[in-house]
Amino acid sequence: MLVFIGVLGILFIVDAVAVYRQKDGVKASRDCPDRLSNGDQNPISISIRNDYPFKIGIKIVEEVPFQFQKRDLIFKTSLGVDRSEVFHYNLRPTERGVYLFGAINIFVTGVFGLVTRRYVFDQQKYVAVYPSFLEMHKYELLAASNRLTDYGVKKIRRIGHATEFDHIKHYVLGDDPRTINYKATARISQLMVNTYQEEKSQPVYCLIDKGRTMKMPFNEMTLLDYAINSTLMVCSTALNKGDKAGVITFSKNIDEILPADKRRRQRNSILEMLYAQQTDFKESDYERLFVTVRRKLTQRSLVILYTNFETVNGMRRQLKYLSHLAKDHLVLVAFFLNSEFNDILETSPTNMEETFRRGMAEKLSNDKLLIVKELNRHGIHTILSKPENLTIDSINKYLEFKSRGLI
Repeated sequence: MLVFIGVLGILFIVDAVAVYRQKDGVKASRDCPDRLSNGDQNPISISIRNDYPFKIGIKIVEEVPFQFQKRDLIFKTSLGVDRSEVFHYNLRPTERGVYLFGAINIFVTGVFGLVTRRYVFDQQKYVAVYPSFLEMHKYELLAASNRLTDYGVKKIRRIGHATEFDHIKHYVLGDDPRTINYKATARISQLMVNTYQEEKSQPVYCLIDKGRTMKMPFNEMTLLDYAINSTLMVCSTALNKGDKAGVITFSKNIDEILPADKRRRQRNSILEMLYAQQTDFKESDYERLFVTVRRKLTQRSLVILYTNFETVNGMRRQLKYLSHLAKDHLVLVAFFLNSEFNDILETSPTNMEETFRRGMAEKLSNDKLLIVKELNRHGIHTILSKPENLTIDSINKYLEFKSRGLI
């Protein structure tokens, strides 16, 4: 027994000397972008290298920002001499703001596994979480490769010539005979046709309601964040189409106004503006919004209002202001369908409480449909969308308006 203890002691000393003799036995670093995309899976990686002259066991304990509530992000492996390895993981933030990454803790065990040494790499880094720019880049790549249907964007047939005249050219097989320019044809005795291009430089404004109703959570994100992500995508699409994009945020007061523009820097200006938006839990003032829009928007524009009407009476209180806006602009109201009601409506009640809940769910679901009908009756276009589908539904509606020549 004493011999065994003695041998174990010797092995412990040898292991401790081997692990602690070298000052920097391992190197580690974190590869993290300077900003994360809200609501998306953001890739993060940790690189580690073994500089010991022997094989080691490694346990990595990563300190991610407290907002993710992850305390078990641990990686285990073994590394040979002069070997490196990269560990990958994803983080999905659900709120905008500044996040702090902590240290990378590396626990190294020696040849005999009797001694563990801790290395702390001070990799503290502040990272800003912005609206969903990763989704925006994905959309732009698909647009460049004509694969927008993979994203969910519908192919919309152009109705008539909702375009502006570009130039006259010689007729080639496949040109629309309705575009023949008979005066030019008679002048040079060859078939000539008019060519058109989409009307551009049309103002598109996204109005974001930051009142208390937009604080409602869905899938760990607030409705305000869904509206902000959708605004970024719609504005990016409008800029790609040659239109001018602008943003107005409001609640009890008009918070920020970014005038519509189509310059190259506008996309980044929109991103920076949306990053800082927060709800103030107050009742939104639509009268003040109407006065501001009427004063600031002197040209007929597409106005997309992101809000959340839960009841018919709540909508009717704002209807007169929306109706006045619709006289001067093309107004589209985008609000949210509560898909969680479907689970209640699809189950049969077994007691009084469940019966009451089902009745309330039916009433609130019917109210949403009544809101759509009443807004449409006053010449106001609508999107009633699930939060996760809001971006695609908004882009499709914008493209539909473009194809119909409404803007």
